[in-house]
Amino acid sequence: MALADLIPNAGISIDLGASSRKQALQAMSELAATVTGQASRTVFDAVLQRERLGSTGVGQGVAIPHARLSGMDEVVGIFARLRTPVDFESIDGRPADLIFMLLAPENAGAEHLKALARVSRLLRREDVRQRLRAAPNADAVHAVLAGEPASDAA
Repeated sequence: MALADLIPNAGISIDLGASSRKQALQAMSELAATVTGQASRTVFDAVLQRERLGSTGVGQGVAIPHARLSGMDEVVGIFARLRTPVDFESIDGRPADLIFMLLAPENAGAEHLKALARVSRLLRREDVRQRLRAAPNADAVHAVLAGEPASDAA
């Protein structure tokens, strides 16, 4: 399954306004609620609980918050590009502006970890991060996440 298959177009925000990690996670939890049918508070609490175990800021302006939730049938991704980067206590100290939230069923052990690894591998690439930062709309973000080559028409 391609990464883009995890993210519905309605699960992409390219101009999310947040002034803190908590606000970013809250706004993304609301977006996740519309896509998954889960209550936004349930999503937020689960992601925040995971965040307390250790920051999901992986460096280079990227954070990958994730959680497992009961009532989920499949792994779902939510992507946001923040207007202004926020502190995610990343290992390199850089604030994050590219946030990929991954939500999985409570019992999705290997599936959840494989999706997390795929997201991490993709967002480690400088060219991908640059394209995500330059994407003019959700469709363009979706294309980048699908691994489509850059087009000249942007």
